[in-house]
Amino acid sequence: MTLMPLMMKQCHQHHLKFMRKTKRKQTWQSLHPQCRGRLSPHHFPALILQKGTEPAAEWAMNVAGKPQPDVIERPASLLVPTWTKSGLALVYDEDSSNTYDIRLKLSKELLTIQKQDVVCVHGGDPHLNHRTVVLRRQLTGGLGLSIKGGAEHKVPVVISKIFKDQVADQTGMLFIGDAMLQVNGINVEKCTHEEVVHLLRTAGDEVTLTVRYLREAPAFLKLPLGSPGPSSDNSSRASSPLFDSGLHLNGNSSNTAPSSPSSPSANEPKYEKRWVDAVSLPLAMARVSRHKAGSHKLRSNSFEVFALDGSCTNVLQFCTAAESTDWLQAILTNINDLTQENIKLTNQGLSPDDQVIHMGWVCEHLQSSDANQTHRYKFLALKGSCLYILRSPPVSMSEWAQAEATFNLCEVLFKVHKLWIAEDCWIQAKLYLGLQQACELQDSEAFCFSVLVGHGQSHSFSVELGCDLALWEKAFQRAVFAEVHRAGSKTYMCSSHGKILCFTIDFDSGFCCSESISKKTLWRYKFSQLKGSSDDGKTRVKLLFQNSENKQIEMKELEFANLTAVLHCIHSFIAAKVASVDPVFVNSQSISTTRKYMGNN
Repeated sequence: MTLMPLMMKQCHQHHLKFMRKTKRKQTWQSLHPQCRGRLSPHHFPALILQKGTEPAAEWAMNVAGKPQPDVIERPASLLVPTWTKSGLALVYDEDSSNTYDIRLKLSKELLTIQKQDVVCVHGGDPHLNHRTVVLRRQLTGGLGLSIKGGAEHKVPVVISKIFKDQVADQTGMLFIGDAMLQVNGINVEKCTHEEVVHLLRTAGDEVTLTVRYLREAPAFLKLPLGSPGPSSDNSSRASSPLFDSGLHLNGNSSNTAPSSPSSPSANEPKYEKRWVDAVSLPLAMARVSRHKAGSHKLRSNSFEVFALDGSCTNVLQFCTAAESTDWLQAILTNINDLTQENIKLTNQGLSPDDQVIHMGWVCEHLQSSDANQTHRYKFLALKGSCLYILRSPPVSMSEWAQAEATFNLCEVLFKVHKLWIAEDCWIQAKLYLGLQQACELQDSEAFCFSVLVGHGQSHSFSVELGCDLALWEKAFQRAVFAEVHRAGSKTYMCSSHGKILCFTIDFDSGFCCSESISKKTLWRYKFSQLKGSSDDGKTRVKLLFQNSENKQIEMKELEFANLTAVLHCIHSFIAAKVASVDPVFVNSQSISTTRKYMGNN
């Protein structure tokens, strides 16, 4: 580990040089409104320093050309406003390995999964979960329906198509997705496909069917007639659950004229197919996961949502990457908004020095003994002077004390693994501007960051979206700055040439070393006098300071029990000092970029 020098004057000159280069014509207003909601103009100077992609660079130049106030405040949230959204999707049940049609409804506080059901709207018992329908076979068109499935495929026999204006359609009581329970009083729930076909064909002119709508019928059982099956071989189609027996039951309906439709009697029950609420998940403190169960790999175009009470959606699947990303962003936006509301409520009962700055779910990546990666979800919180790592969100104040680990914010180092923020924003911009149809991420760890702690240890985490990564980065910056200003100074015990000393990092005066017993000051330097450093990666560090009078370099060698924590603390104090000297510079760069610049100098 190496601690490199930082000069306040150089930092300020670097920023002024950057600002002079970025004066261009303003084009921010030309962006799509939703795109502008995700891509605040205040982010662009930071993005150009981190990524340097041409489109982001041009936007950064455009924005910087506007007159800037003395201090630019980045927005409190990097996400768009609360989403209210609905749409169709599929849900995959890992227990049954089946996929079902569903409808999603998103509100500020709930994600509701709706499933189709047949409900009685007039004349019948709404509590009955089955219907009995009498069909009178027609000379042309037969029963007017097709079936799929069978016990040999471990799926029920369901009605897969109803022919318009024929007898099944005229009853108004049969629907695609109805599972057959009985044919003329004979239970067919455990019958094969061919057995049910035989019963229907030999049941006579009047056929009594007892059916129940299958809310979780596998999606392939409700494919329309003529949909391709697993094989085009006619001999194998009869043994497939996709095989449709419409032609066997009704004859070739395309060559027959349907009879005149007859309206159901006014006294007969009336049924309709409707979307009904099946599961409602509260979004407060919920988490979203794209990881496959037991694997570090990400699912394609799908994810799960887990509520704080343990309920989950199962795997939600979408047709395209763009659709999946839209839903993912919408759900995460509402979760983050609710989290911010929870933070405000929590902070009302906390002292000003113990406020929660940010908290939320992250995925921790672990290296197992066999060199394979595993993952587990943790709840991170930046509160007061500490970073908390918890198994679940703290519901009561006593649960904060049950954290798996806590670290002083002055002694941690936030590090982005991959600087994808600008690229992610550019992808979203192209998506909403119609320049890109899909934005599927191939990397299973696209949005990762590490928190480096004492004794050379680190924790690696990932989030679902680039905007979440930016949110955590800004939160760490704010939390570290606040803790440095709150603490004012940090003192560590060290040794040099066999003597026990006290090494102090003070926000106002810089570095100071004194004897531990007599408190006599041995030497003192300002932050700007630090010109370089080197260490052995274990306990010893050499700090190089420039004498303010003779301009000579003076080396101070110290030994610490926890060298990593001390070096991180020096980083934190220098970054906070830069912020106090030039707030615009810090707002235009992330804390990690500031440290990278420090290292280059």
